[in-house]
Amino acid sequence: MISIDCGAIVDGWHGDAAITVFVGEGHPEELLKLSQVTEESMWAGIAQVKKNNRLSDLSRAIESYIRRQPLPPKGKYGIIEDFGGHGIGSQMHMDPHLLNYVDRRRGRGVKLVPGFCIAIEPMVSLGTPRTHTLEDEWTVKTNDGSWASHWEHSIAVTEEGPLVLTAFDGGRAKLAELGVVAAPDPLG
Repeated sequence: MISIDCGAIVDGWHGDAAITVFVGEGHPEELLKLSQVTEESMWAGIAQVKKNNRLSDLSRAIESYIRRQPLPPKGKYGIIEDFGGHGIGSQMHMDPHLLNYVDRRRGRGVKLVPGFCIAIEPMVSLGTPRTHTLEDEWTVKTNDGSWASHWEHSIAVTEEGPLVLTAFDGGRAKLAELGVVAAPDPLG
């Protein structure tokens, strides 16, 4: 099980996306479920990308989705604390930072307005929420060696709803499953 996180720059604008993939066959059900919970928590956050919502609405949706899931055999899902989503646009990583959990000390966060773009990227482990970065300054591992999953999309706030910039259909099919109307395709 590996996470692939990649970005692109087109005409000076940045995009960022990540998926968790499985290599080979016969993976334990708890790993498959971990990836599913992580991906679905991302979509719960994306569903809150609405004009006038605040960053904390996205954080709350992500954390709430994870906390509502049945516990894995080892007893918990750890929401990775050292990393989170971020603003995106003329740079890959911009303010504001988006937590994947609610931290009441940080307040409600900025208000979402049309034109604002954010990368939502929950990371969830089957153990500790604590991580460390290896000497290559890129690879991240959990401190307890537990498996972790990572999913990410870049989303634009529009007057009509969220537009998932890194999904082929703008996120319309998945958001429709969640009862959310996504922005229409700007290319027709």
